[in-house]
Amino acid sequence: MTSATVSDTSSNSSCQIDLGIGGMTCASCVTRVEKVLKKQPGVSGATVNLATESARITLAGPDDTQTLALLKRAVRDAGYEPRAMDAPDEVSPAGWLGVPQDFWPVLAGLLLSAPLALPMVGDLFGQHWMLPAWLQFALATPVQFWLGARFYKAGWHALKALTGNMELLVSIGTTAGWALSTWLWLKAEAGEMVHLYYEGSAVVITLVLLGKWLEARAKRQTTSAIRALQALRPEHAHLVPDGVKRTEMTDVPVDELLPGDIIRVLPGERFAADGELLLGHTQADESMLTGEAMPVPKQPGDAVTGGSLNGEGSVEVKVRAVGAQSVLAQIIALVQDAQAGKAPVQRLVDQVAAVFVPVVLVIALITLGGWLWSGARVEDALLHAVAVLVIACPCALGLATPAAIMAGTGVAARHGILIKDAQALELAHRVDTVAFDKTGTLTEGHPRLLRIEGVAGVDEVAVLQAAAAMQAQSAHPLARAVLDAARERGVNAGAAEDVQAVAGRGSQGMVQGARLALGSQRWMAELGVALEPLAAAVQTAQTEGATVSLLASQGADGRWSPLALLAFGDEPKAGAAQAIATLRAQGLRLFMVSGDNVAAARAMAARLGLRDDAGEVIAEVLPGDKAAVIARLKQGGHIDPAPGRPKPDQPPRGAATRAAAERGGHVVLMIGDGVNDAPALAAADVGMAMSHAQGGSSDVAMHAAGITLMRGDPALVAAALDISRRTVRKIRQNLFWAFAYNAAGIPLAALGYLSPVLAGAAMALSSVSVVSNALLLKRWQPPAR
Repeated sequence: MTSATVSDTSSNSSCQIDLGIGGMTCASCVTRVEKVLKKQPGVSGATVNLATESARITLAGPDDTQTLALLKRAVRDAGYEPRAMDAPDEVSPAGWLGVPQDFWPVLAGLLLSAPLALPMVGDLFGQHWMLPAWLQFALATPVQFWLGARFYKAGWHALKALTGNMELLVSIGTTAGWALSTWLWLKAEAGEMVHLYYEGSAVVITLVLLGKWLEARAKRQTTSAIRALQALRPEHAHLVPDGVKRTEMTDVPVDELLPGDIIRVLPGERFAADGELLLGHTQADESMLTGEAMPVPKQPGDAVTGGSLNGEGSVEVKVRAVGAQSVLAQIIALVQDAQAGKAPVQRLVDQVAAVFVPVVLVIALITLGGWLWSGARVEDALLHAVAVLVIACPCALGLATPAAIMAGTGVAARHGILIKDAQALELAHRVDTVAFDKTGTLTEGHPRLLRIEGVAGVDEVAVLQAAAAMQAQSAHPLARAVLDAARERGVNAGAAEDVQAVAGRGSQGMVQGARLALGSQRWMAELGVALEPLAAAVQTAQTEGATVSLLASQGADGRWSPLALLAFGDEPKAGAAQAIATLRAQGLRLFMVSGDNVAAARAMAARLGLRDDAGEVIAEVLPGDKAAVIARLKQGGHIDPAPGRPKPDQPPRGAATRAAAERGGHVVLMIGDGVNDAPALAAADVGMAMSHAQGGSSDVAMHAAGITLMRGDPALVAAALDISRRTVRKIRQNLFWAFAYNAAGIPLAALGYLSPVLAGAAMALSSVSVVSNALLLKRWQPPAR
């Protein structure tokens, strides 16, 4: 086990360290640890999370052993414990008599405090009796100084640092109650019956311990998503014999697998690593990774993902990715990043926490002085001041935001929605404009070559052969369609030389001594290709909604001449039209951004339910221009979908868009799946990448986006926005009740309406209620289609 995990943050020498921190109890602890870490040499930033009890530290330079040791020392000197970053156990290990180890202090407190509290119960039924003073002292003192030692230790560290925390308030308040009771007992005359307040201090400490134990149990539930993902990874893999070093099947730890290894996966086992199916047929249950409930058929050549469950077939897999490069590891890292992050709204909590404890101490002193000035007895005035100290502990404030974020991101991950950071989660609920990439996002992304039409004298087979030669090394969907068509028709691709890809336009190269160019109609116009011989065919194909590419050759005089038209067709994804309708019903502005020609884009938009007459189709956009389109949408502008066409008058729809119009801008969500979408995803307020789980260019989109959809289902867009809204709603509810609790509780305690016991119970239950409210998110299900 290690105390920290280290990761690179960029191509330079900076890095991040995740450090576990034990002993934090409230928002004041968070603020204090952050200040301590930020003061260390080489630290450029630090974010501390109370719910995960961890810190994410950004270093200006490379990490080394000395840096980590200095950070640990700083945390320890501040009164906290650097610890392992491993996910907490589901339950505390059983101790003596089967009682969980972490519950023994609570149980001891309950046993010692119960006799002290019994007279309080008797008072409710008119029975007035009291334990002897010496027995009250004997019961309360171990609770105060043995079970409550943690409060004194942490409070002392806070005093040395000239700050305050929950422990300081509890220790001051309960010590005052214990000391008052002891003083009244010692000054009483022999045989005199005096009312003591030992029960208040003992019960408060016990209730705080009980509340922290319940809070810890609840917080463990918020990390259940991480534990569930980690449990998907098997411990061993069956390594197939290679006939050289291994002559029989060998079980090896998963950590020892290397790319290129061949492993066997038996029915009912989990795939040990990402790879390619070599032998056998099966079905894979990928529900824990993608949220897709139906098993996915797998045959030789298909990609399989580590952690998914093998079906009925015994198969052999060639390992492609292991360790941190695997899909499962990346998913876990994304969820951990989101849960370790701090939402922007948390800044308000941090500002309040920085001054909260000192302000409470002043209020307690004012309460004490006010009651004494009004003529109250010293013991009564002191009890009211103690109640103020106890009820004001800022535990709930520190847990309000991170608990909701952990629960929200965890349940989203179980349904195939990976939220990369807390900022994306918080921004997504304000989205009023949604921009979709077309190919691979709203459509299947597997276009087919429908037909080839050449100019007079040009052979169709020769065209296909030349096109396949030029596209042999390309991963573009249209290139794959050309190669698939050549393979189906038995056409051998010719040899191409000096092939150059022109971004957003096409490619050109030498085939059999001729320089050819294959690409969009727009590029052909830029090259000066006269398209009159193919004009009718181009118009017909575009009217049918086909994507058109043109093949041209360059003559000795440098001029380009048309050779043939290649028409491609794609199909909308199942459920894409319904997803569009769902988002439209929520009052969102919708746009489809495509590099396709206007006619083809309009035809696909009609099938998807997008309105071209309302300016929702933005066509002929080069990859490099998509970010500019997003920038204009953010500014509130309406994009002209075709050159020379008047801009439509499209007033904002819905409450979100009306609010955005009043602000003078819009919050834009961009959804894409390819490497050419990365700039637009980064430019949007919220970028959402659709992953196909096979890696490739979509990995670039995943890193540029704040949210990743682990399956290519457009319905997940509405689901992601829904979980964002619900999570932000929980954050606001938690913060409201945390602030309201203190705003109401402190005056009531100061005015004498709350005893220290009731204040302790209310304080302990406040943090539990905040975490429990956040855990309601675990019941979330994506909205029904």
